Amino acid sequence: MTDLLQPFPLGAARIDDASVFARARTELLHLARAYPVDRLLAVFRRNAGLDTRGALPPGNWEDFGHPNEDAWGERDYPGREHAQTANLVRGHYAGHFLSMLALSAAGEDDPTLRAKVDDLVAGLGEVQAALAATGRYSHPGFLAAYGEWQFSRLEDFAPYGEIWAPYYTCHKLMAGLLDAYELVGNRQALGLAVSMGHWVHGRLARLEPERRQRMWSLYIAGEFGGMNETMARLSAAADEPRFLETARFFDQDHLLDAGASRTDVLTDMHANQHLPQLIGYVDEYELTGERRYLDAALGIWDQIVPGRTYAHGGTGESELWGPPGTVAGDVGHRNAETCASYNLLKLARRLFAHTRDARYMAYYERTVLNHILGSRRAARSDVSPEVTYMFPVHPGALREYDNVGTCCGGTGLENHVKYQDTVFLAAPDGLYANFAADADLDWSEAGLRVSQRSGFPLGESVSLRFTGSGDGTERTVRLRVPAWAAGVPELRLNGDALDAPTVGEYAAVTRAWRDGDELTLTTPVSLRAEAAVDDPRQCALFLGATLLLAQSEATTGLAFGLNGRRAFDGSLITGRTGAQLLAELGRDGAIRIEGTSFEPCWSGEDGRYHMYVRSADAEIAFGGNGTGVPNRQRADGSTFLDELWAPGAFTDRTAFLARVADTARRVRAEGLLGRDELTAVLAAAAAFDGATGTPRADGRLDVPVLNDPALNDAGKVPPAVAIEVLDEPAPSGWYTTAPRIRLRGFDIDSGTSDELELELRLDGADWTPYTGPVAVTGEGVHRVEARVRDREGRTGAVSRELSVDTEPPVSEAVVKDLGASVEITLRADDAVSGVERIQWEGPGTFWGTFQEAFVRAIDDEPQVIEYAATDRAGNEEPRRRLVIPGRRESP
Repeated sequence: MTDLLQPFPLGAARIDDASVFARARTELLHLARAYPVDRLLAVFRRNAGLDTRGALPPGNWEDFGHPNEDAWGERDYPGREHAQTANLVRGHYAGHFLSMLALSAAGEDDPTLRAKVDDLVAGLGEVQAALAATGRYSHPGFLAAYGEWQFSRLEDFAPYGEIWAPYYTCHKLMAGLLDAYELVGNRQALGLAVSMGHWVHGRLARLEPERRQRMWSLYIAGEFGGMNETMARLSAAADEPRFLETARFFDQDHLLDAGASRTDVLTDMHANQHLPQLIGYVDEYELTGERRYLDAALGIWDQIVPGRTYAHGGTGESELWGPPGTVAGDVGHRNAETCASYNLLKLARRLFAHTRDARYMAYYERTVLNHILGSRRAARSDVSPEVTYMFPVHPGALREYDNVGTCCGGTGLENHVKYQDTVFLAAPDGLYANFAADADLDWSEAGLRVSQRSGFPLGESVSLRFTGSGDGTERTVRLRVPAWAAGVPELRLNGDALDAPTVGEYAAVTRAWRDGDELTLTTPVSLRAEAAVDDPRQCALFLGATLLLAQSEATTGLAFGLNGRRAFDGSLITGRTGAQLLAELGRDGAIRIEGTSFEPCWSGEDGRYHMYVRSADAEIAFGGNGTGVPNRQRADGSTFLDELWAPGAFTDRTAFLARVADTARRVRAEGLLGRDELTAVLAAAAAFDGATGTPRADGRLDVPVLNDPALNDAGKVPPAVAIEVLDEPAPSGWYTTAPRIRLRGFDIDSGTSDELELELRLDGADWTPYTGPVAVTGEGVHRVEARVRDREGRTGAVSRELSVDTEPPVSEAVVKDLGASVEITLRADDAVSGVERIQWEGPGTFWGTFQEAFVRAIDDEPQVIEYAATDRAGNEEPRRRLVIPGRRESP
């Protein structure tokens, strides 16, 4: 492993203040400086019986436990029926915050942040000592903000709900302590982590392997984060071989075997329960040399990327993986947990260090720009990380910002203060420049400083400028050529052209680098539509590295004419060059396509968006120029343009015209193109130059299809049928009243409808004769099919989908008695379009949206709470009332 790529120290590289990444970094650094350490320590001090100094805990998952809860030891817990517990992962957020402080202190070389690291570590040290002094715990190294009982209950296979991933919280604390030691040099942090490590080893060494395997397989209860990674790191940091043995205690045999053998077992597994351990397997490989660890991480990666990843790099629906090779088919209402992308980026970085395979950095660039930068709201806060939990991908989605105290709130603390850690990596023979963020590097080993400038992601070139004396040693600088580059990229050294580099690989230049050298890579940008792996009609739009989100209040899919805009190379023609689109995006914060604004996924804005749009051309067009000929659908929904572009880009005009002729012949024979329409389509194709929307003056198409009697004689092809909807949908795109449909059959050549029989079928039921408009009743997404038959028996067919939700959701209030107060949880269900929000108001509040449980103190007089739910279609239920009795009415 002597050629393993290595990160530079965080302080050696810095993201430039003009970079798009600087926005999120600046806001998280503000939070790091503003947030009080005492608030992070409050839950620990309360658990240890120490003075909390009047500090409130962060809140949400990170709150004080129930008043009846005690600092129970491993066998003290009296059971759920006798002691309600709450906030069972409290303490994890402080671990993440400590990591953020350490990352920030190292990256900024800020003594104030270093002092804050020291204060938080010292506070945790006081808590560990106070807990040890009680003698209640199995080892004096125990450190947590709750009792040890969760760990012993896990050993007896307690389910999620009774316990909540105790080793997950342990990992976050230990990782934070190791970051404080490795990044800032805090030796007390290492001592605390070593003590915790001995406690962890003691708990697990006494268990038989079969029991550990069953523990780790428990849904969420057995989630341990990256404990194997942390114990392996601790083994190296403390020079303690026993901790490597402890890391192996967390090996999950079935996952290791499946990854190494490339057997897919991920369907319905909790994504972020297992992703962190893959990073740990890379650590274990590096310390043991056992290849199965690395093979497992590589094998599982290939099962996730790209077959289970969305356009912005996220993965999972409701935190679970769906079937392999399924993206569009696994879009729900809560996709792409940000924690999962956090861990996939860490894994990509580690796998790239071993393999140097550019595809890992292609994923890294896409995800760090779009999911991670886009996960931070463009706003300042003194108390909240303002990051997403889910970054959903369904039509009309909203980012789930805020997330104080949640798992993604914790990883979100770290995400935005370490953007520089992968821009450059060090190789034994030189340097890797992995993505084009504006950044500076102190390459001290070479005696040089490197300034990378590109305006990324709003530029079309990146330059590396070298300053300093240099040491005269030849070194290789490798610059990644992104796979999204359009046309032929150009590489220059000090203005002189070098051999054209390969798209999607690294361009390598070897020399003794010296002051004044400049290496420039030009990568033209185009607008492109990237189809989901399992549905060519569901597309995400990219401009270079930037994923574009359509801004719309609709909550059903948006349709755009994408195939009718394609160039021969597959890019989309808009009448503007890539450079012009980048300038528009930089100037206006959005670009407009067919009247819709598309914002960059990394914007951090709050509006409703569509990550995927549906490729659906109403008319046949080439290069954005319509022909006036309808792009009629087959019974399966496919069209002329779908078939034309299904194979992908065209190598030249000859291949394109041949494919047009072949497809037109087939579509005409199916009755989807009239005789005159066929001529119009072929003429328009001949006039298309393949790159712009400007028709060729010399366009002609001399092919036999124009002279085929079987296709040009009237009455020789099937009739056509159209499905017309007589009612308008709601702004959401859903029909909130039953839509009426009308069928229209006609001869494709003459337009007449004489002696045609029409039939209708709904959702795969029996075909029925059509006699007049029909209302589509029933909730859900309906498939409407129509067919037409002429007197010779020739048949045409068509289909379309209609989304119908006419009923509002149903909500309920669940009330928990807390003595002097009540905790109210509002729940709602809508099995059709899904619940959009629940709103409520009561004394002293306004009619607003509240997603979490809330507490109301019991007053002397009764309190009336009104609430109602709204679904994604736009249906709102009548207001409901909840009366909280006052003390005067209580028995």
